Amino acid sequence: MLSKQLKKSAPTWLDRTIGWVSPRAGLRRASARGMLSRAYEGASRTDGWRPRRAGASARADHMADARELRHRARALVSNVPYIAQAVNVMVSCTVGTGIVPRWVNDKDGLVASRWKSWGVHADYDGLLDIYGLQGKAWGTMKVDGEVLARLRERRVGPTVVPLQIQLLEIDWLDMERNEVRGSNEVIAGIEYNHRGERVAYWLFDRHPGDMGLRATLRESQRVPADEIIHLFNPARPGQQAGISALAPVIPTVRDLQVYEDAEQARKNLETRMGAIGEWDESLLDGVTVPKVPAGQPEGAAPAMLDLGELAGGGIVGLPPGLRNPTFIQPTSAPGYVDYVKDKKKNVASGVGVPYEFMTGDMSEVNFSSSRVRTNQYKRDVERDQWTLLVPIFCERIAARWLSLMDLAGMPAPQGVYPDWTTPKWASVNPLQDVAADLSEIKGGLSSISEKIRQRGYDPELVFSELKTDLQRLNADGTLPLLAALLGAQNPLDLLAALGTEKDGSK
Repeated sequence: MLSKQLKKSAPTWLDRTIGWVSPRAGLRRASARGMLSRAYEGASRTDGWRPRRAGASARADHMADARELRHRARALVSNVPYIAQAVNVMVSCTVGTGIVPRWVNDKDGLVASRWKSWGVHADYDGLLDIYGLQGKAWGTMKVDGEVLARLRERRVGPTVVPLQIQLLEIDWLDMERNEVRGSNEVIAGIEYNHRGERVAYWLFDRHPGDMGLRATLRESQRVPADEIIHLFNPARPGQQAGISALAPVIPTVRDLQVYEDAEQARKNLETRMGAIGEWDESLLDGVTVPKVPAGQPEGAAPAMLDLGELAGGGIVGLPPGLRNPTFIQPTSAPGYVDYVKDKKKNVASGVGVPYEFMTGDMSEVNFSSSRVRTNQYKRDVERDQWTLLVPIFCERIAARWLSLMDLAGMPAPQGVYPDWTTPKWASVNPLQDVAADLSEIKGGLSSISEKIRQRGYDPELVFSELKTDLQRLNADGTLPLLAALLGAQNPLDLLAALGTEKDGSK
């Protein structure tokens, strides 16, 4: 690169002539020529690199490539084990068993009770609960780049809030619909008003790739935008739809699969043998050279004798008349493991999942490196949780659910809102993590209930069970011993409090 720049900056015959007549003018000319050169080597076009669709908007890129990327990403998830595991890791770490709401200002617990009763009926398809829908939506979004959730007001029981969530692949969206409707504009199936706000989605009544007697695709229908949750990652300003999270690694994974298939075929050949020999009729009476194949001219080479598949490591019996046999057995090519591992590390980096999580290969992991990488991945997951999944998906569903509580015979109390708790991460060092949680509680940085929710439990149930356990231990006389073993400062104070509560004085 430096030699090219020196060659470009070398003076021409005109520069030398001007410099000979007027050295000052020659210096000014040389300085001006240097200012015309690029300051950033990355912007030089001498390497022949021309980015595709340079300057195109996020919407233009999506309309051109999103569908093909989506189809290829689905194929990789269906056929490549470590890609399927990468998606599974994304869902498990981001959603886990569910992002659970704690209903603030729900003094009597009725809202939480109604949410729990409704959650098992939340799926329009009748298969999952509300937390299963969270995981399904997130996994679909990662593979396809986007997913639609339709809020359907549908009564499923006399005391259950009449709301169900229907998850739809983005294929349901009529992306071929582009038109002007009055002051609104429909672009790739999404209708916008004159201010650029989404007002409607144009959806088919069935999946375009569906089968069955009623699979004939009809014209798409207009669905108001307040009934649709469009979950995607708007990575670029102005981006109106999502791109698959696997997009950066699709070519690499495909090339790696082709290489591994070729290597597998070669490995199969390594278990077999080949043999080359010459016919000699003098070795045994009655043995003749194979005849010339039909259609070949006289004097042509005799036909080859196929000995079939020769098993490696076996004893091969040669037919009579074959002499000077040469056995051929393929040898393995070096570097396969290192090459595949390096490529899979690039793939893991591209999808944002730790290599060890994606492949299960812990051969290069120690405690420190595992903790550092896990902490970084936790930050990435928390960003997705609190900037995408909670505000776009969870909050929208909770807001609609609260607004429909009055249809189930109980309006939502004033001031009630959800405070979401994400699933707890598996502990690498449980002793240190528990000590850290206790320090946060003692320092006033967190509450006991919050730490319990982070572990995936309901604080109300934990406190209720804890109280029942203490009362039972007190009744059978083992509580003082247990309290002393646990290091209580004054076990009698605990007993006195339990006794007075049991007597009804408090």
